[in-house]
Amino acid sequence: MSTDAQLTQPPAEVDTSSGEDSFTGRMKERMERLGSIALMTGQVFTRALSPPYSGSAFIYQLEALGVRSLPIALLTATFAGLVISLQFGFFLARFGVQYTVGRVVVLTLFRELSPVLIALTVGARVGSGIAAELGSMTVTEQVDAIRALGADPLRKLVVPRVLACFVLAPALTVLADVIGMVAGALVVNVQYGIGFNLFFKGALDVILMSDFLSGVFKGFVFGGIIGIVGCFKGLTVQNGTEGVGRATTETVAITSVTVCLADFFITKLTLSL
Repeated sequence: MSTDAQLTQPPAEVDTSSGEDSFTGRMKERMERLGSIALMTGQVFTRALSPPYSGSAFIYQLEALGVRSLPIALLTATFAGLVISLQFGFFLARFGVQYTVGRVVVLTLFRELSPVLIALTVGARVGSGIAAELGSMTVTEQVDAIRALGADPLRKLVVPRVLACFVLAPALTVLADVIGMVAGALVVNVQYGIGFNLFFKGALDVILMSDFLSGVFKGFVFGGIIGIVGCFKGLTVQNGTEGVGRATTETVAITSVTVCLADFFITKLTLSL
């Protein structure tokens, strides 16, 4: 059996009567899954960097995953900017320094709020969609048919989706930065009478290129997590259509937890640098 064929076969379930053996079996199964994900990640990068390249499939996935995610991304960024500006404006007014709200809002959006919220909202839609699509192809044996015809399922199905996620998440993060900043300026202008010039001047005085790049880098990493997890769960579906639904739900849960964990470590790394 080929390596990519083995990759799409999930580890066997462990059935033991002893509690300790059951725990050991579950841990072994989880480690095997982590190994399978790491193996698939390496194979995806290897295939992505070697010809032939499928530009049309990549562009199609950008449209399918990215353009259709714009409404939820815009809504998320708008309300994030509104809420964070309203909250910080209220608390800073207690100390008489509400004119500095632009600095706090922009730093919060650029470094943390935009990449994480985009990953959790848009990522849930994109990741679950990938898992459902590839899961349906797996249970209907379309993936096996691709392999039987001599094509590579990872190159044909996984690489375009993962690359699209790598591009999609940072791009939507930058868009969320801009939309959130404009929404924040509007709400503090109406609520606290802070002019647009004062808001944006304070923001530009304090923001650094490293703050902007930190959020973009987070979006890049989060996009990779979403694409890899969604593809892996889709290709390892079991138990027919019931398994597709389970894989979709698990994709949302796994990506959300992994994004939060990755956010902590990336923040620690970027602040130390």
